Amino acid sequence: MNDDRFGTFGNASVSNDDSVFLGIGGNLGDRVAHLRHALWLLAQDCDDLTISPVYETPPWGDTDQPMFLNFVARGKTVLSPQLLLARVKAIEFEVGRRPTRRWGPRVIDIDILAMGRTIENGPDLAIPHALMHERGFVMVPLADLEPEWVHPVLGTSASLIAASLPDDARLGIKRTPIEIVWEVGR
Repeated sequence: MNDDRFGTFGNASVSNDDSVFLGIGGNLGDRVAHLRHALWLLAQDCDDLTISPVYETPPWGDTDQPMFLNFVARGKTVLSPQLLLARVKAIEFEVGRRPTRRWGPRVIDIDILAMGRTIENGPDLAIPHALMHERGFVMVPLADLEPEWVHPVLGTSASLIAASLPDDARLGIKRTPIEIVWEVGR
């Protein structure tokens, strides 16, 4: 898609050194509409957004809930990690997320996976995401989007991490034909 009003899909060239990667998913309500709304809001603060294919994935942690739609988005932002976290939490609330049990069902979930080569371990934020390398619903879409991205702590590529996941971490993850198109609201 070459129209500047829209995000891009696939392996568009964006430098890993200054890219932010976000895991985005949800399993309640109109999942596609919620994902589209979240991307539209993220586009206010992230340039050059590109997304992986959308996957339907089983819930992780608390498994007694509906299937999720998940994907990974890549973009650029001038926001600091803490400001991006605050923005992500505000977007989740605006899209309809409300507090629930840990790993419970949610309208939208946005995780900051990585920000360039940033390594941060604070009480409210860990970059890279502390569990991303264990989660098929993160690593499979990330490997689709940016297979050569290298985890700044592990020193391993997204494609190798995804290929090394245990079978139970990949079980039930299915690529969908869903395309999320969002208009950039600048």
